[in-house]
Amino acid sequence: MPINIPDGLPAMKVLEDENIFVMSETRARTQDIRPLRIAILNLMPTKIETEIQIMRLLSNTPLQIDVTLVVPSTHESKNTSRDYLSRFYKGFSEIEGDNFDGMIITGAPLEDIDFKRVDYWEEMCRIMDWTRSHATTTMYICWASLAGMHYLYGIEKHMLPGKKSGIFEYRNLMASDPLMRGVDDILRMPQSRYATVLSEDVARCPHLHVAARSEDDDIGIVISDAGEVFITGHMEYDVNTLAYEYQRDLDRGIDPRVPSGYFPDDDPRYDPVLSWRSYSMLVFTNWLNYYVYQATPYDLRELNRRKGRRRPSPPSHYSDKEIRRSATASG
Repeated sequence: MPINIPDGLPAMKVLEDENIFVMSETRARTQDIRPLRIAILNLMPTKIETEIQIMRLLSNTPLQIDVTLVVPSTHESKNTSRDYLSRFYKGFSEIEGDNFDGMIITGAPLEDIDFKRVDYWEEMCRIMDWTRSHATTTMYICWASLAGMHYLYGIEKHMLPGKKSGIFEYRNLMASDPLMRGVDDILRMPQSRYATVLSEDVARCPHLHVAARSEDDDIGIVISDAGEVFITGHMEYDVNTLAYEYQRDLDRGIDPRVPSGYFPDDDPRYDPVLSWRSYSMLVFTNWLNYYVYQATPYDLRELNRRKGRRRPSPPSHYSDKEIRRSATASG
């Protein structure tokens, strides 16, 4: 089934060239099908690239998806033209009265800024509160995951001694949870951030569960009892995204470290190797299938009347022993 996107969005041509089934909103309106409504709050300065990356991962499913692109109403983008935003995006205030089956909030290059100093922080808090009554589930990516865990659960952000950049391995600690179903014991994830959350802080919160963690105790994926998903990395990144960021930082005179585990032999003279796409596809597909499709009501107006929503139960074919072992591993 297709992913439905706005008429004329540049992502359509790129995705069609990759043989991904996309459908314009005009064509979608003629079909008698209730598509899943997914809102993407795009905070990245590279709007078009991020649209393509996330829509590519959302397309790997038989479900029909209707995408609404959103930006904060109180922030003026410095990297994307007003014409582009007015054509393809809606300000949050325009969709505040709507309901969605799911929402994705992207990262933003803001890790080194105190949350309260972000110019749209008040609106961001309002959005995070809003998701709990207007979206069945929300996926937070990179900076948004730090912001979400901080605002919703009081988890403090901690600055790293240097930028964490590269492809890192994480152990799947919740193989019995629907989000991690079918994911290998070890998964790879691109990281590009200056801040983190501490494993012990997350473990002290009874409503958060670590689904993926590295050998050096870095948090990769956290799941909440309310069905929120916090991904500290960029599973959506293309093969060349970290190379672009590395070259950008070189051009700025920052003298960055070479992204770890990304170039062969960690030598930027070689082309990077794509080693995380299958994990990313599976996690996003599981999120759409189990956290969105199988949990959302047919009539989205029911979301406002729901109380105490929980994350999906593990599939019934998992044994009680597997479920207990996963819960113990996640802290």
